[in-house]
Amino acid sequence: MEKHEVKAAKCAAQLSAVEDAIYVLGGKWKLRILIALLTGYHRFNELQRTIKGISARVLSAELKSLELNGLVKRVVKADQTPVVVEYLPTEYTRSLKQIITVLGDWGLKHKKRITGKGVKIMEKEVE
Repeated sequence: MEKHEVKAAKCAAQLSAVEDAIYVLGGKWKLRILIALLTGYHRFNELQRTIKGISARVLSAELKSLELNGLVKRVVKADQTPVVVEYLPTEYTRSLKQIITVLGDWGLKHKKRITGKGVKIMEKEVE
């Protein structure tokens, strides 16, 4: 195989892998939902209050999609009154934590680059 063909094959494989990831995580809400879950918000109403602008219908559909992809586990606690339903991040979700952190760091740096202002997160300015 020529050098150009190897380079093209590597590029195609990388593009395919990224397309797969975007298919599962893409859209306006999925990463926001995962961040909220990883932060400790587990009940439907908590998630809806935390994620500004998401409707109940959209949140429900996105949670189902994330559950189908093994990123969320729906737990029904029927032994309680009223019945409690929680959405928990799976161990598989935790594999995204580093990616989410890096993406967030990049977002903060990009915002500072564009606006010229740092963003404070818990008393620490990110540059």
